[in-house]
Amino acid sequence: MIEFAPGRELAVLPNLLSSLNQHDLVFVLSQHVVKYAERALQQANQSWPEHVNYYAIGRTTGLLFHRVSSLPVIYPHDGETSEVLLNLPDLQHLAGKKALILRGNGGRELLAETLRERGVEVTYCECYQRSQIHYDGSEQSSSWQRAGINTLVVTSGEMLEQLYTLVPDYYRQSWLLRCSLIVVSERLATLARQFGWQDIRVAENADNDALIRALK
Repeated sequence: MIEFAPGRELAVLPNLLSSLNQHDLVFVLSQHVVKYAERALQQANQSWPEHVNYYAIGRTTGLLFHRVSSLPVIYPHDGETSEVLLNLPDLQHLAGKKALILRGNGGRELLAETLRERGVEVTYCECYQRSQIHYDGSEQSSSWQRAGINTLVVTSGEMLEQLYTLVPDYYRQSWLLRCSLIVVSERLATLARQFGWQDIRVAENADNDALIRALK
């Protein structure tokens, strides 16, 4: 549903990282962040600074970041959402610190808003851009239905909305909303129920292993 490209602010990433003080915070919000940010730092002949604290949105992103940086990174083990991340004990008393949030274009504001409420100076860096892939809705829906697709795995609210909008009303009622839906958070499950899905399962995490377990 979505294709990815380098973000518009990658060029300033090295300077943003260099401006952070001891024990300031860097939030890595997806695997795409790691991919594009690491490439930008290599091109600038710069490494990830060691004097700051890194937080990842979930296990998969955290492990990928550790693999490319060899630095410690903290991530929640019971979900991959901003809500779960913000519940980490280390993020409760932060007044006076600075935080750099590495993300794609747009996205939820909950993390930044909550950090600011906790006394943190927040800066964003757009490391990648998401853009919608365009399909012929009727043709694609007909093809999926003929193929016998009866289970959908959706890992973001953005993709869920795009999928619902793509499929014409006839196919929504006769096929789409009758499919089983696997999502990665209760927030997505709530959104799916609002659209009209009934058979919804929430995977333990957004990584491939958890999605395969949900499918089984």
